[in-house]
Amino acid sequence: MINILAQVKKPTLNLPLEERRKLWFKPFMQSYLVVFIGYMTMYLIRKNFNIAQNDMMTTYGLSMTHLGLIGLGFSITYGIGKTVVSYYADGKNTKQFLPFMLILSGIAMLGFSACMGGSSTHLIMMVAFYGLSGFFQSAGGPSSYSTITKWTPRTKRGTYLGLWNMSHNVGGAGAAVVALFGANYFFGGHVVGMFVVPSVIAIVVGFIGLRYGNDSPEAYGLGTAEELFGEEISEEDSATEKHQMSKKEIFFKYVLKNKIIWLLCFANVFLYIIRIGIDQWSTVYAYQELGLSKDVAIQGFTMFEAGALAGTLMWGYLSDRANGRRALVACVSLILILVALGMYQNATSGYMYIASLFVLGFLVFGPQLLIGVAVVGFVPKKAISVADGVKGTFAYLIGDSFAKLGLGMIADGTPIFGMTGWKGTFVALNASAVACIFLLVFVAIAEEKKIRSVKAKQDLQTDLQTA
Repeated sequence: MINILAQVKKPTLNLPLEERRKLWFKPFMQSYLVVFIGYMTMYLIRKNFNIAQNDMMTTYGLSMTHLGLIGLGFSITYGIGKTVVSYYADGKNTKQFLPFMLILSGIAMLGFSACMGGSSTHLIMMVAFYGLSGFFQSAGGPSSYSTITKWTPRTKRGTYLGLWNMSHNVGGAGAAVVALFGANYFFGGHVVGMFVVPSVIAIVVGFIGLRYGNDSPEAYGLGTAEELFGEEISEEDSATEKHQMSKKEIFFKYVLKNKIIWLLCFANVFLYIIRIGIDQWSTVYAYQELGLSKDVAIQGFTMFEAGALAGTLMWGYLSDRANGRRALVACVSLILILVALGMYQNATSGYMYIASLFVLGFLVFGPQLLIGVAVVGFVPKKAISVADGVKGTFAYLIGDSFAKLGLGMIADGTPIFGMTGWKGTFVALNASAVACIFLLVFVAIAEEKKIRSVKAKQDLQTDLQTA
């Protein structure tokens, strides 16, 4: 296969542990910045579609259902790729996967730009190219989770992943700036510039990212993160090494037959209905229902991402402070989301609309991060990419697809629970939040048992050492 995707592991350097720990920071930061900036750039060529929706409707006469179909093409291929591509990525150099796929996605979006139009043929081509871009982007998140987990200690994993998760929001907020800049300064205000310029940026960033960092400290002869930071190998990692389990065996035992992973998968479905439901339709809702200007609608979209920037790191840090109780902390955030949705639905001014989206961004991205970190805690390192990928597959094939097409159809008049229009969409959003809380309660119980089991073993070892 392609050499740049091959995993590298070197013999551990003949140096004291303290010396190897000092050498850890520079290669870690290179690898970390590649997955952070690379994933951030993926959002420049994903969220520009959200920014361009009103202009695409005006320029090409597309309806909300048409836009939903284009988004659905992305969701389906992205969801399938989450499992298929991520399964392949495990055991390979996951850091290299992200910039490599970023380049391919950028090329696909140039194709999308070239075939924009209002005819049925143009629509089919847009769905195809946007879907192809989604497939190439699918391994971005799982590869980042795998890379960061291999580099970092468990006690700070929530914080490091929380920092990385901000790449969603930096990219999402920057998408509006880059898209508008591309259209106004290079294409005379035409909507096609919202896609061409971000795509070119993505290709350049991808090639740069291929040159720096690696997917684990072992690639530099530093040993594993557990060795460097004095942590015990997890039960899952120990079992896979002891029994020399194949990738297929690990996948079946720790992913497909893992009840906790399935609970997290379905919780993620409901969370994505909320996140994408706000993300996809906030600009349209503000313009059509609340009567706000296009500029204010885009400002609200940007503030949703800005709120996430402020909240993501905090939720990850809080879950570390809570000794790894990711699901419990996520439930707290979801309860607050129910309150914030009411504020968003009943906004009476541009300021209230913008403020509500900032609060929702602050809250929604907390559970999204914590569900992913919770997944990492129940699988071995050799299954991190595919476990996170399966979670993403469900989120995009069901949650994201429903949020884009289903909520669009409800807004257009299809009834849900006897309600239609935007009121129906908010019923769906609130019901999703309640369902997500219900599922995460069971995960929280499993996490508590795992945390107490680890503590009991540590206490026993301490007693034996002092005896």
